[in-house]
Amino acid sequence: MSEHQVDNLVKAGRWVVVRRGVYAEAAYLALLTSDLQRRVLGDRAASLRITDPHVMSHHSAATLLQLEVLHEPTPFTHVGRPGIVGSHIRHGVKHHLAPYSPGQVVLVDGVPVLDRSRTALDIAREHGYLQGLVAADSALRAGATGADLEAAAAAMTHWPNATIVRDVIASASPLTDSIAETLGRDFVIELGYGVPQLQFGLTADGRTVWCDLRLGRHFFEVDGRWKLLPATAGGLSTKRPEDTLWDEKLRQDFVTGFKTGVSRLTWDDFFGRQRRHALDRCRREFLDTCERFGTDISDLARFRPRGPKPRAVVPKSPLLPRWLP
Repeated sequence: MSEHQVDNLVKAGRWVVVRRGVYAEAAYLALLTSDLQRRVLGDRAASLRITDPHVMSHHSAATLLQLEVLHEPTPFTHVGRPGIVGSHIRHGVKHHLAPYSPGQVVLVDGVPVLDRSRTALDIAREHGYLQGLVAADSALRAGATGADLEAAAAAMTHWPNATIVRDVIASASPLTDSIAETLGRDFVIELGYGVPQLQFGLTADGRTVWCDLRLGRHFFEVDGRWKLLPATAGGLSTKRPEDTLWDEKLRQDFVTGFKTGVSRLTWDDFFGRQRRHALDRCRREFLDTCERFGTDISDLARFRPRGPKPRAVVPKSPLLPRWLP
């Protein structure tokens, strides 16, 4: 097409400029309903403008790999570029110097991407411990192993922020079910009474319940509004909200029937000023449980499930809708 033809399509509203020299049909853009989908499109457009060999890395890789990660403070398109001197930012794209091996590259819909383990540790080096812990937990949930993380870290011994990488690997666990549970574990550790046990199960009277986090005889449950929202509204519930809430009330009655205490946590409890208030509240609740019931759980051994918590397999949907003109 001539430049004039392209300009006319843009002026007519049939095409939209995604990035200089990269266009999308307006009808296709209308199919994108989430910020995540728009980010993928923007990252791919940026990649098309880079003529040198490169792979997607950091948050751009995490998006394509469908890892659950925290938002980066300032979003960039991240690429790994072999042979460049130093890392730099140009036109909203961050080009990274850190080398990688061919074995760390996977293809996602034809796009070369650094794998889960390398991506999680790159995020840790770039954004710090908590961002890295969330990414590493997500990578483990998605099928990476502790050995994979160790192998990815082996080359980073003398890289910037390598100590953060070691701390993340030491703390990462595949047992969290979500970002919120990872943040909850970090929160409970800050209470100062030890490292909580994840996914503690209790079974009796034909019922089995799994609790998110346990310290002594006290449980910390991470709540999210999506558990109450029906699936038709983007939530996880297959019931009416009032029925879901009633089930949760009966669940807590079951758990506390074993002479245990429960603290409820929400997303807002993990950040800002509310975090301090939530820490004070949870310390009071935990110490009250210790005073009433002690910390020994040997009596609960006969109520423990025989196996680990079954892992729910959630199928991943395509990040970008298929366009059939």
